Amino acid sequence: MKALRRLSYVALVVAVTQIVFGAIVRISGSGMGCGNHWPKCYGRWFPPLDQPNLVIEWTHRMIAAALFVALATLVAAAYVNRREPMVGGRGGVLRAALLALAMWPAQALLGAITVWLGNVWYATAAHWLLAATLLAALAAAVMRAGGLGGACARRERTSARTARGAIAGAGIALVTICLGGVTATFPGANVACSAFPLCGVGLASAVVPDGRVIQMTHRVLALLLTLHVFGLLWGVWRRREGVVVLRAVAIAAALVVAQIGIAASMIALELPPVLRSLHQGTGALIWLTLFSAAYLARMASRATNEAAARATAGDAPAARALSPAPGAVR
Repeated sequence: MKALRRLSYVALVVAVTQIVFGAIVRISGSGMGCGNHWPKCYGRWFPPLDQPNLVIEWTHRMIAAALFVALATLVAAAYVNRREPMVGGRGGVLRAALLALAMWPAQALLGAITVWLGNVWYATAAHWLLAATLLAALAAAVMRAGGLGGACARRERTSARTARGAIAGAGIALVTICLGGVTATFPGANVACSAFPLCGVGLASAVVPDGRVIQMTHRVLALLLTLHVFGLLWGVWRRREGVVVLRAVAIAAALVVAQIGIAASMIALELPPVLRSLHQGTGALIWLTLFSAAYLARMASRATNEAAARATAGDAPAARALSPAPGAVR
């Protein structure tokens, strides 16, 4: 299981790198760095790296190839060890890894369509959504292998209420971040608001009024996400539930605060590419953290319910499992 955990971590890191680099491609305008050629770059697998946009786009494609290798390796290792506990069957590493691997061709095809369509906003947003889904499948594989707190979650106490709240938070985060991708690519939306947190007078608001609607909808959703995450954090702490879920929600809250600071700086400094890329990269990390918190809470909640069922049947060890874990907040 340790080997599978390491392999799943490697695949997750590569997937996160690809998403972050994808934001760099989008912000730098390098999406057409290889022209309308795919998968080759101007008809070559290894083109002359003499243009910045070409280098960025070609590197993004190489990271995608590295992700495929990492996913295939993880699936092969999980299949070989499929008879081990928590590897094969329902809830095992193999199924989550297979799901991630199955999404890779769809992600590659959507990337090709995005290039052929000239990086239109709706294709770019769909490309990001599928990338976020693949990231979630890999995070699930890591947690099933015991990483990211997965091993601890099965031993800690978490209520169904926390699990529902964490799932809702992950859902809000996904919608917010996808709309952020639309804001970055929809014509005029990224410059539609010149102030923060209110909109102000945008550079393109008179020409593309829809940009203001998209921009402000994204901000309202971000505000709702912030309130939800901090409410969830307070509830988990007050109910003295498992440390692993509390830690994940706390990290998400810290990332949300950092994201607000990045967004304010980005507007004040007139949208520098570095901050725009950092903004989208941080958004991806918020989604990953909240999805992990939801998955861990669900795992812990199921373990708590199973222990309660055994306790009702008169199983003393199960009854002891219902008490807060040694590492739980007191």
